[in-house]
Amino acid sequence: MPMLARWLAALCVAFVCAVAPVRAAPDYPAFTGLVVDDAHVLSSDDRAALTRKLEDLQQKTGVQFAVATVPSLGGLEIEPYANALFRKWGVGQKGANNGLLLILAPNERKLRFEVGYGLEGAMTDAQSKLILRNSMVPKLKANDPAGALKAGVDDAIAVLTNKDAALPQAAGHDDSLSLTTFFVIFFVGVLLILVVFILIARAVRRSGGTWTSSSSGTGWQWGSAAGGVSSGSDTSTGSSSGGDSFSGGGGGDSGGGGASDSY
Repeated sequence: MPMLARWLAALCVAFVCAVAPVRAAPDYPAFTGLVVDDAHVLSSDDRAALTRKLEDLQQKTGVQFAVATVPSLGGLEIEPYANALFRKWGVGQKGANNGLLLILAPNERKLRFEVGYGLEGAMTDAQSKLILRNSMVPKLKANDPAGALKAGVDDAIAVLTNKDAALPQAAGHDDSLSLTTFFVIFFVGVLLILVVFILIARAVRRSGGTWTSSSSGTGWQWGSAAGGVSSGSDTSTGSSSGGDSFSGGGGGDSGGGGASDSY
């Protein structure tokens, strides 16, 4: 009987595997230029105008900025799809990793900036989100994908060339709210630190330890002055790093930075 049960279980698994649909791998477009319009939302003039802007940016700054429209994300969310496409294309210079990818999936109504490691300081997640939400989404909702891509490219170039002062701000945005949130977080953090130090001090007093500081260094001294054991070294250690090293398949690599939106 147990043998029969095992055979029946194996047959069930084989049947399920045979009839279950197999998800095809996502179809990533080939990198044929700085503007790849596989979703066919741009005219030839639109593609040429965007390409000239992106080529000019790359010539002047070394930043490689690519734009892609895709007919389908292949069942993936836009974040892993954009990250995989970025790596497949190797956007950016190898070693510098100064690549930027703007991707639009009109069928899923999603868009994303994917930012290379080397640009994460210049093109922050907040700046990416601001451009998507305030410059591109309104145009996409108005069925103007070409205008949305143009606005996204223009604003991103403004950020990368330190001309971001003119970037659109969110309608009704209240900076005082953000400032209030910052101070709340700051004071809560300070309070937590004080609580931790108080708990540590109580634990030290219960164990008979003291914190000593002298020209030879700082450290915990446990036990009494007469019979205790003291440590002349600091219990905290520091480390330094010379930075990470990244390489791509002939180009840049993605840090997963950026922002996504939908419309």
